[in-house]
Amino acid sequence: MRYAICFTPSASDPLTLVAATWLGRNVYSGEMVDPPAIRGLGIHEIAFYTAVPRRYGFMGLLKAPFRLAENMSEAGLLRELMRFSGTITPFEIPRLEVARLGGALGLVPSVPSQQINFLAASLVQAFDHYRAPLSEAEIERIDPDGLSAAQFANLHRWGHPHVMEEFRFQMMLTGTVSLCDMPRIEGVLRDVFEPALAVPVPVSNIALMVEEGSGGPFRVHSLHPMGKVSARKIA
Repeated sequence: MRYAICFTPSASDPLTLVAATWLGRNVYSGEMVDPPAIRGLGIHEIAFYTAVPRRYGFMGLLKAPFRLAENMSEAGLLRELMRFSGTITPFEIPRLEVARLGGALGLVPSVPSQQINFLAASLVQAFDHYRAPLSEAEIERIDPDGLSAAQFANLHRWGHPHVMEEFRFQMMLTGTVSLCDMPRIEGVLRDVFEPALAVPVPVSNIALMVEEGSGGPFRVHSLHPMGKVSARKIA
């Protein structure tokens, strides 16, 4: 079993609901969701391009998936994450936008968010002792030969290449999209997601996600409210 520490909007947030429809799976319940009816885009095409992010669910990764170290427990991880969350002041991402991410598409802050970058770096450091060392097979799957020197150092120090200065917050919406289809899929995503992206995105919870079985889908295990209890707004 693996865990990941992420950001995802609340279960009732319009962004969560539209993402569940696009990806075909609700990251909270794990239930499959009927795909949207989009003119000129078949359900099989949507299923193909969303296969990879469907497994991980709609989330922005803050600490990459990890197996628990031998002397660590889920109960201890939960307690520590609850304590940690209470020390972080909630904030907002002013705007997310659809962007090309290499050969894929996802949501990124329209202006880099130093607050989300700091949160991710803090989580990576604070919870590193919960992480079991990567196996040789896990390292090989990351393809270390294709990494920069900084990314290679991150991989061996923190278990993932894209942390600290190499971190970029993103919420994936597709796997690799062919060059000929990229403009069309990008346009569809803008049409589908723009209504839900018209307002700032509150970052007020940290999500612990769990992988269901080896290689199975991830779902939200628990949400951990940020900020001191006395300062939290009642939803």
